[in-house]
Formats: sequence, C-alpha cells, structure tokens
Amino acid sequence: MRLVIVTGMSGAGKSSALKMLEDAGYFCVDNLPIQLIYKFVQLTYNGTEKFDKVALGVDIRSGQALEELDMILERLKSENYPYEILFLDAGDEVLVKRYKETRRIHPLSGTGRVEQGIESERERLEFIKRKADIIIDTSQLLIRELKTQIDKIYTLNEKYHNFFITILSFGFKYGIPMDSDLVFDVRFLPNPFYDQTLKYQTGNDQPVRDYVMNSNMAGAFLNKLEDMIAFLIPNYIIEGKNQLVISIGCTGGKHRSVTLANELAARIGVLEYGLKVEHRDIEKDARR
Repeated sequence: MRLVIVTGMSGAGKSSALKMLEDAGYFCVDNLPIQLIYKFVQLTYNGTEKFDKVALGVDIRSGQALEELDMILERLKSENYPYEILFLDAGDEVLVKRYKETRRIHPLSGTGRVEQGIESERERLEFIKRKADIIIDTSQLLIRELKTQIDKIYTLNEKYHNFFITILSFGFKYGIPMDSDLVFDVRFLPNPFYDQTLKYQTGNDQPVRDYVMNSNMAGAFLNKLEDMIAFLIPNYIIEGKNQLVISIGCTGGKHRSVTLANELAARIGVLEYGLKVEHRDIEKDARR
C-alpha cells in the first residue's frame, strides 16, 4: 500500500492536491483528528478491507493536537508502517494575495492580519516540512500545472526533485519581472522584428526560431547559460532554495527572448526538475 500524508501551508493547494489524488484512485481522508491517525494507518494496512493507495490530509486545522503528529510519525516509522509526506508551499506574498482574492480568513489570523497568521503557521509546520519527501512550491503554478506534477509523482511514479524552475521570457519595455532570481538580456542578438516577414510572428514560430538560432552568438550564449544553470541549481538546493525563476528579456518579449526561453527549457528539461516555460509579453502589441 502507498500512504501519502498531504500537508502544507493554508492556501498553497493542499485541498486541490487531495482532489487530484482522489481522481487518481487514492482513498482520501482530510482533517482526521491527529489522535486517530495511528489507528487509521493500522486499519488501512492490516484491516479486512485492503487499500492500494491512501492519502491523508493534515494541516493547521488540527490545532494544538498538531504537536502530537511528530511523535505519531516516529511511532509509525519505528513499527515499519511506510508513508510519504507531500508538503504544499507558496511564498508569503502569494498566500496573502490568494487570501485577499478569495476573502477567506486565515485559520490562525482571527481578527488580526493575514500576514501574522501565515507567519505563525509557517513556524508550527516547520517540523513536518523538514520531514517531507516531496515539497511542491505552488507560487508560480496554475492548477493544471500542479495536476501535472501530482500525476508525475503519484500516478506515473516518476522521480521528482524538490526544486521547480520557471523560465520566463519578457520584454524590457514592459519592465523586468519582479519575481526574477536571474535576469538575462538577449538584446545583443539579431532582431527578427526588422524583417517584415517575421515581424508579426513570435519565437514560437519556426521561421523566427531559425532566424535567431542561426546566429552563432545564440548558440554560444545558450551553452554558457546551460553550464551556469547546471552549476547553480545543486548549490541553490544545498542552501534550501526550492524554486528558481530565470527571466530572459529582449525589447518586446516576442522574438528573441521567447526563442531562447524555449531552447533553454529543452536543454535543462533533462535534469528531471519541475519545469515550466512562460512567455509574459508575447501577446502584447499583437497585430489586430
């Protein structure tokens, strides 16, 4: 039997992840009292009704009883009941925004500020995050992208690293993305904008891709960037970082940056980290 304990920050997507696991054939139980977890695990492993896949939702709603979870997990481990912990996380600013958009009250904020509730929750969940087998940061993920990650790990049984990379193309004339960790300027490359046959196409179109990549500078830049990213990621992971936003910009964010973002994604996709490509400004100033 495969037992997954699903937990994480309120607003980070735990409920959505449980629904996805349920759709994948898992028997799901959410917010079971902490004191009943040990008995529940015994029944699912040793009971007359056999379960192949079980997901158990645990979060801050357990109140003070959450402090007992650490002891229960140690007991399960000592008695050879295997389990995995999936921890859903997101940046504080993202969580605040989600709460404000949905007008929900954070479980620990009461009549106070959402930020204070998030800070308190993060402190109380730190012990289980340290034990987590999988940490998924949903700050940059759409629901369908989260589903893709859940399916890879718990349906297709693919290897997953607790590190997610977003490669983002953008136009400098619209501003540098605020959540960027690394920013690269590719305006030194030949610009397809000045070719009338390519002006209204984008880096997603083959003619533009060929135009950009036919420059020797594009290949040399990608080689150096790929080497640097391969060097940086393991060191970021050692320092506890679990996501990386690589922003690649050109003037308008439609041609060169889109091409280079796609090419970089194709190269580092083999590293088996979570990965998505986003083209922020590709539709701006589109021809009507």
